[in-house]
Amino acid sequence: MADPSANVFNGRLYVYPSHDWDAGECFDDDGGHFQMKDYHVLSWDDIENGEVTDHGVILDVKDVPWAEKQMWDNDVIEKDGKYFLIFSAKDFGGEFHLGVAVADKPEGPFIPQPHPIRGSFSIDPCVFKDDDGQIYCFFGGLWGGQLQWAQSLYHGFAAIPGKYGDDNGLIDLGPAPDHKTQLFAKPDAPALPSFVVHMSDDVMQFAEAPRPVIILDKNGEPLKASDPHRFFEASWMHKYNGKYYFSYSTGDSHFLCYATGDNPYGPFTYQGVILDPVVGWTTHHSIVEYKGQWYLFYHDCVPSNDITHLRSLKVQRLFYNEDGTIQKVKND
Repeated sequence: MADPSANVFNGRLYVYPSHDWDAGECFDDDGGHFQMKDYHVLSWDDIENGEVTDHGVILDVKDVPWAEKQMWDNDVIEKDGKYFLIFSAKDFGGEFHLGVAVADKPEGPFIPQPHPIRGSFSIDPCVFKDDDGQIYCFFGGLWGGQLQWAQSLYHGFAAIPGKYGDDNGLIDLGPAPDHKTQLFAKPDAPALPSFVVHMSDDVMQFAEAPRPVIILDKNGEPLKASDPHRFFEASWMHKYNGKYYFSYSTGDSHFLCYATGDNPYGPFTYQGVILDPVVGWTTHHSIVEYKGQWYLFYHDCVPSNDITHLRSLKVQRLFYNEDGTIQKVKND
């Protein structure tokens, strides 16, 4: 299992991962070897000493009318006694969207809505409830996650279609919509951002047009496409001492990084690396406080001997410095 989304409901810790299996698909830039087809949920009362309960399948792709395959990352939020599973999957036209499934209990089962979220695209949703009860969804992923299809580079820069652009010092943004060429950007172009959107109170639809999540360097400039710490996928939002912490994976440079801001929309200022590269191509995480201790959940491919689409979950304690910065976690 991979892509763990950790949440605390009713005093118990629940982790909602994606579910890896070997489908025999070829490796490609679209992530065709990641053919996850259902979700489980894991829960326990004692992270460090207790036994984990696997509640079994809570949603299967065959039960989602609009989805064909590739049930990638998901997250769950509680609202008015209902539990909403926000997930990403490919439709029958080959495009990713976000979907919603609803349950009466955090362990499901979850009943999917018949259509994807209106206006949704790409992958890796993180659903964050602020102190005032307002809910926001952070999402997006490059390359196979199709984020590069949803926007053009801003500030006068344009994506450059081609096959060999990376040999000329350009930055590979992933496959183009025609699946025949790649998209490239100039190294000094601002990095493509992820998105955040305020969610409606009733059925977890987008309540507005998604807004870009801008990550700034210490000089107040957007991180560049060539920066090894720029966003790639795996958004996560948490709050600590009144500050908003946006953390994410850098994809091909294989870091987990974070940035901080004063509100859910940002902008966020880059702060540093949470976790150095793990074994396997992807890295994906969540951060949660449980019983007075903060934890980092993530995955790697150590048990599968570096088979990148057969990942396993890990958890470690997470600590903050007095100034609110996060201490880097050692991947022991």
